[in-house]
Amino acid sequence: MVVRWWPKGWTGGWAGGRAWARGGGEAGMTTAEYAVGTLAACALAAVLYKVVTSGAVSAALQALIGRALDAPF
Repeated sequence: MVVRWWPKGWTGGWAGGRAWARGGGEAGMTTAEYAVGTLAACALAAVLYKVVTSGAVSAALQALIGRALDAPF
C-alpha cells in the first residue's frame, strides 16, 4: 500500500498545479471584500430593524398575527 502525502492531481513544480498560483480564476473574497460585505450586511440589518420596529409596520404585523391566530379551523 502506497500512501501519498501530496494532493491528488498535483503536477509538481513551485506552483504545485494550484489554480491560484497559475493565475486561474478567483475562488473567494479577499479581506477587503469581506469588510465591505460585512459593513453592507450590517447597514441592511439596521435599516430593516428600523422599518420593522416602526409604528406602522409593527401595527400591521400585530394585526396579521392576530388574524392568523383567530382564524377558524
